[in-house]
Amino acid sequence: MAGWLFVVSLVVALVVVYRLFGDYMFRVVTYQKSNVVERGVYRAVGVDPAVEQTWGVYARSVLAFSAVSILFLYGLLRFQDKLWLALGMDPVTTHIAWNTAVSFVTNTNWQAYSGESTMGHLVQMAGLAVQNFVSAAVGIAVAVALIRGFAANKAASTSATLGNFWVDLTRITVRILLPICLLATLIFMVGGMVQNLSGGTDVTTLTGATQHITGGPVASQEAIKELGTNGGGFYNVNSAHPFENPSAWTNWLEIFLIFLIPFSLPRVFGRMINQNRQGYAIAAVMAVLAIGSIALTVGLELHGSGTVPQAVGAAMEGKETRFGIPNSATFAAATTLTSTGAVNSFHDSYTSLGGMMPMVNMMLGEVAPGGTGSGLYGLLILAMITVFVAGLMVGRTPEYLGKKIGAREIKLASLYFLVTPALVLGGTAAAFATGNNGTALNTGPHGLSEVLYAFTSAANNNGSAFGGITVNTPWWDIATGLAMLLGRFLPLILVLALAGSLARQRPAPESEGTLPTHQPLFVGMVVGVTVVLVALTFLPALALGPLAEGLS
Repeated sequence: MAGWLFVVSLVVALVVVYRLFGDYMFRVVTYQKSNVVERGVYRAVGVDPAVEQTWGVYARSVLAFSAVSILFLYGLLRFQDKLWLALGMDPVTTHIAWNTAVSFVTNTNWQAYSGESTMGHLVQMAGLAVQNFVSAAVGIAVAVALIRGFAANKAASTSATLGNFWVDLTRITVRILLPICLLATLIFMVGGMVQNLSGGTDVTTLTGATQHITGGPVASQEAIKELGTNGGGFYNVNSAHPFENPSAWTNWLEIFLIFLIPFSLPRVFGRMINQNRQGYAIAAVMAVLAIGSIALTVGLELHGSGTVPQAVGAAMEGKETRFGIPNSATFAAATTLTSTGAVNSFHDSYTSLGGMMPMVNMMLGEVAPGGTGSGLYGLLILAMITVFVAGLMVGRTPEYLGKKIGAREIKLASLYFLVTPALVLGGTAAAFATGNNGTALNTGPHGLSEVLYAFTSAANNNGSAFGGITVNTPWWDIATGLAMLLGRFLPLILVLALAGSLARQRPAPESEGTLPTHQPLFVGMVVGVTVVLVALTFLPALALGPLAEGLS
């Protein structure tokens, strides 16, 4: 009962903030005047905030900023031993530095290292935490650009522009992410999270041994780690560590922060296209998928199928006793339904079918509600595909929000959803074909599940790990780095190209043949299309992995 109350209270809190926070974000991304901090950033970058960009210029700005970010972070990691607050840490090896730089810039936060024994405090703050902010802002900016494509009225404007990336990036960071993270950091510190620049303390354990307890700026990094759906932990065990997640109520707050922006962005969508009911429909799709996933994950773990869980009465292996099964399973569902990837339990220790659910959440495209920005634009493309399919059924040119879904638009939408499965399945096949399928400790279906999970996490920019598999080798660091890079920027370019195509169209007037896209029927159709696409794409791989293990 306590576990279900935990989930219900989360739902209530998100419903309460949907309009309030959504309206605030709407004002941030549509307000024309800049404050003194923002004007200083524009001057430093050499940007005219009044100049809007076409989709191509917007995309090139995103790619240029991300490329510079990767190079900067790679340099920090390689030369960290010469930096202040290095704490005696050695330079990060080339393949891990490459993997980590790509990981944090793409909002994946896959970690092939132990944070407390690899990274100094300056690298954690000036490198990793900074990318947590700006990578999240990039995702929101691209989502806003797509909404502008839908909202553009070609009859009133001759330019197919999508705003200014540098303005969007700056405003989202300064006005949304920083203020909330400052407040969350203070609350986390009150809750018992560590926030200092200490190199650590040596303590004597109950058995008389000496243990080094690492300090650091944990609370501040934890706040943006969850709010920005990043997920990279200061410590190796992530949010299972008491310094990162001290109690049940901080666990609740972390999940709330994970969902806050993705679930509120549909309100921004509705306000910007001047049809709030469309925002409610998108939010309803997110909610149906999320609640269903959380219920299944919690239910499967509480059922505890398997010889050992049945024998001991609960599936508590790999879970924190501070949180128990419901709170752990809810956290696992939340971080894989979004692109967060943080963990407060060991996913590899979940029951076979319970462990399948985080994998399925990522395979859905992380659209329920998904990452900051990426969840919304992924679901909007799914809505377009649904409209296209419905249009074919009645022999009519499909329209969505007054924009015709023609050959160009559906090609871009289709390519968007082909990128990730190609990376996931191709990467998994490559790992086995080259003998790089990780540790030999787990073979058979569970071994396949571990490799499949790793590439699903990397290509979907999630960053969580199934565990039980050795991935800090040159092959794995290079392969997952490429999967993260392509899985982030290829779909992003396709989204911006789609936004540019929509912005150039004249609005098509509604008629009696127009499919209503704000009613429960459409919500159900989008949910069905989402599930069917995943089933057709990934079911064979799942049948060889977690399903085979669970049914054996």
